[in-house]
Amino acid sequence: MGAFSIWHIAAIVVVALLLFGGRGKISGIMGDTAKGIRAFRDGLKGEDATEEAKAPTLPKDEKDSARG
Repeated sequence: MGAFSIWHIAAIVVVALLLFGGRGKISGIMGDTAKGIRAFRDGLKGEDATEEAKAPTLPKDEKDSARG
């Protein structure tokens, strides 16, 4: 028996077609990944901003007396 079966060869062909098939496939995939990461980070920033807006803020005088 050989080192590679038909399934190994088929998997290699599929991966090669995905990576090298068509023009701009890899750059398109990387661009989509970057957009997804950026949207995720923006979503996390948005949650922090809303939590800070909800948190009650004390004037400086009350902060000092609260430490006490």
